[in-house]
Amino acid sequence: MSEITAADVAKLRKITGAGMMDCKTALGESNGDFEAAIEILRKKGQKIAAKREDRDANEGVVLSGVSSNGKKAAIVCLNCETDFVAKNADFIALTKEFLQISLDQNPSDLESLKALKYKDLTINDAVTEQIGKIGEKIELSYFEFVTSEQVYSYIHPGNKLATIVAFNKAVPEQVGKDIAMQIAAMNPVSIDKDDCSKEIIEKEIEIGKDIARQEGKPEEMLEKIALGKLNKFYKENTLVNQDFVKDNKMTIRQYLDTADKTVSIVSFKRFTLNR
Repeated sequence: MSEITAADVAKLRKITGAGMMDCKTALGESNGDFEAAIEILRKKGQKIAAKREDRDANEGVVLSGVSSNGKKAAIVCLNCETDFVAKNADFIALTKEFLQISLDQNPSDLESLKALKYKDLTINDAVTEQIGKIGEKIELSYFEFVTSEQVYSYIHPGNKLATIVAFNKAVPEQVGKDIAMQIAAMNPVSIDKDDCSKEIIEKEIEIGKDIARQEGKPEEMLEKIALGKLNKFYKENTLVNQDFVKDNKMTIRQYLDTADKTVSIVSFKRFTLNR
């Protein structure tokens, strides 16, 4: 059996990011063969992943960003079990790398992103490898993107909430940032009332009827009362009809008009970790 030196252990640790003892053990098992030691560490990650499959990974990092041409923005979420790991600089850096790959290579969905290359592995295998290094369940759980003539992103301090928004044309940077922050703060359900899903509308009408019924209103008036409440719901929950958080004397639609009356919001995404 070949002698395993401290330099060998350090080299393997630099390559894999695994712990010193894990690297020493893997080199011992592989008789100093680096390729075999790397494979041993990867298999360890797979074993730990299988053992932790039923664990909850409710912590993590949520990041968003914009492509170099300013026409695509994306959000990714990399989950872990503890806030300690989520705040680790290497874990945040890994999430940033996955985000950048998504912006560079344009995957169509989460599964397509997981299949893309990360160094000499797929992203999915790299996540499994991280499980072996960290000892927690790690999961790339969310990926969404928007594309248009101009996009912006926002990451709320703490890396638990991020937004992206797309416009039909170029807008001033401050406007783009303000809208991305508005989405983070006010969590709209749609851009405008016409974009609101049928399911949401039906649910709100039923809620309005139930409230009116509990208040003793006549049955024949319930529909009309519920529709009146629906208009208030649109104002509070559809993006362009919401009051601008920085100036509640105007709506988002009015704020956009101050920049350019022909600009419109094409799409947006918002993701936050469940707390």
